[in-house]
Amino acid sequence: MADPSPHAPPAADGRLPLAAVNALDGAAFLARFGDVAEHSPWVAERAAAMRPFADREAMFAAFGAAVDAAGAEKQLALLNAHPDLAGRAAIAGAIADDSKREQAGAGLDRLTADEHSRFLDLNDRYKARFGHPFILAVKGATKHDILAAFEARIGNAPETERATALAQVKRIFRFRLEDRVQP
Repeated sequence: MADPSPHAPPAADGRLPLAAVNALDGAAFLARFGDVAEHSPWVAERAAAMRPFADREAMFAAFGAAVDAAGAEKQLALLNAHPDLAGRAAIAGAIADDSKREQAGAGLDRLTADEHSRFLDLNDRYKARFGHPFILAVKGATKHDILAAFEARIGNAPETERATALAQVKRIFRFRLEDRVQP
């Protein structure tokens, strides 16, 4: 089957065909994908420059490559752009729409007082140790899975944890792009 027209409309679920993604001008690409990386549209700008994407996997890889090539300072800024899981900003509703949906899907909007206190404590300890928020691609996870990952990772060496956090950011990209681009 031939690729759909580059001007094909999104599918009923809102996902664009890859040919349409490749045909977007820079501003339209940024408007559609600039929020995939939490408050870091530079990732989408750099990924857009790697088009045309041969397939959706190539698009995922381009977003990851943009981060890999960014350097330590920009990577740290990307990590710090992420909200704490079940943190104060999330409770106040002051996080990106994708983050709201992802955290709600994991049950983080329905914590008991004790669970919320535990998350706040772990968030504070983690940030003090590593200098950025704890990041986990929470799609498909439960609050218990997230707490277990928190406990398992808080003792990591800083360089190990930074690599783990960046790998989780790339998983978040994958999940968000899967929701926006047809296979």
